[in-house]
Amino acid sequence: MGVAFEDDASGAWNEMFSSPGQPRPIYERLLADLNAYQPQELHQRAEQLARTFIDRGVTFAHSGEERPFPLDLVPRILGALEWDRLARGIAQRVLALEAFLADVYGDGRIFDEGLMPRRAVTSSPHFTRAAFGIAPPNGVRIAVAGIDLVRDEHGNFCVLEDNVRIPSGVSYVIENRRAMTQAFSALFSDHRVHPVDSYPSRLFAALLAAAPVKAVDPVIVVLSPGVFNAAYFEHVLLARMMGVELVEGRDLVCRSNHVYMRTTNGERAVHVIYRRVDDDWLDPLQFRPDTVIGVAGVVNAARAGHVVISNGIGNGVADDKLIYTYVPAFIRFYLGQKPLLDNVETYRLEDDEARAEVLGHLERYVVKPVDGSGGKGIVIGPAATKAELKSLHRAVSASPRSYIAQRPVALSTHPTLVNDTIAPRHIDLRPFAVNDGEEVWVLPGGLTRVALGAGDLIVNSSRGGGSKDTWVLNDEAIPYRGAVPPASARSRRYAAPPRQNDEYVVEQGEQ
Repeated sequence: MGVAFEDDASGAWNEMFSSPGQPRPIYERLLADLNAYQPQELHQRAEQLARTFIDRGVTFAHSGEERPFPLDLVPRILGALEWDRLARGIAQRVLALEAFLADVYGDGRIFDEGLMPRRAVTSSPHFTRAAFGIAPPNGVRIAVAGIDLVRDEHGNFCVLEDNVRIPSGVSYVIENRRAMTQAFSALFSDHRVHPVDSYPSRLFAALLAAAPVKAVDPVIVVLSPGVFNAAYFEHVLLARMMGVELVEGRDLVCRSNHVYMRTTNGERAVHVIYRRVDDDWLDPLQFRPDTVIGVAGVVNAARAGHVVISNGIGNGVADDKLIYTYVPAFIRFYLGQKPLLDNVETYRLEDDEARAEVLGHLERYVVKPVDGSGGKGIVIGPAATKAELKSLHRAVSASPRSYIAQRPVALSTHPTLVNDTIAPRHIDLRPFAVNDGEEVWVLPGGLTRVALGAGDLIVNSSRGGGSKDTWVLNDEAIPYRGAVPPASARSRRYAAPPRQNDEYVVEQGEQ
């Protein structure tokens, strides 16, 4: 007899089963394959996965300790048609956010048209005045985006948040696939799974396309805060797979608005910096003067057009969870299109009526800080204590701009190996999109994060979460290629959107 599957009593959408014991068609073959294993065999495979990660150094930093990243051996499966719709929606969202960033650090048409108040942007903790005057050569501020999705109780995918500052986690997508193909090669022989190994070449091409026009043979580097950063493994992996140098701030020097890399053969000009350092720590002349991991003068070099910082500085304003509520309106305003993906129902707490409703019934809502990441600061009302709700009431009342409220969403569940059974656990999905200025390419699959505790809703690794390999079934190349709108994208007045409606690593701005 094979491994036992525990029934799902959560009331959430179950990814594998439409009812107890009844698999969804896309999972039938996988379920049959898994039922052929005894519990002991599955545990042996799980231990093999863990050893593979330890041997390859696939870790994340938690409380100052390096830990292997938990990978569950039951993969998540998405069909080609469903993925195509998701990829088109993700690409559409990236293009709208790109247009928004160009606008708010440029002409500000969105304010003139009355779509949103200027103070919503200027009050954001991540609005960066130093970004004014920096125009990327190919117009791309978002080379890489991680758009967090959840499937609600009805099986519909919704956007939970946008990550266009320093999105992280793609290295685990690549390593998850590598480990699974080694430990479960038989499963792959029964499924046509779209590969994920083209991501580094896509990223490299996007960074190359972003280089200054006058750069004859552009030099690209990955700028890391160093070995103590939670995502350092990812920095190393991406630099190695792209064939570029991994550097720290001390390896770079700015002179006459040019950036140079120190090497054993002398200084070498740098033209594109794929930075994994947050704005505050990037340049002591523009931001925090006490930073020792940044590069003095790099922002002025970017403003002079001699180097490109990717992702762009100031992108964090688009990650603000208050700004998130306006994204469907951005899609209509900048692209003239209907949003393909919905937001989770969200309340702007600066609105008096919305704030009164939420504060009067905090136990009904999930309240999040607008600049939070990694699940930090989130209060899930239905699970909170009276003391927590009282403290939250005071905090929201004192600073409504600092919070948004959302209706609780029962994140979909997926069978996950727990001891001797396969039990349902809540999951989300972070797909990754790469924008080279000509098209938006969405990596098939993405990072499925799983909350390993029974009933837990926060999936972040910093809160004990793990991940799953995400399979998109198809033989053909299906990533969406969305054209980048021209700078003169149509401008219309649209009514303010109705009230609408998590990170892999958070240190040093990693999302």
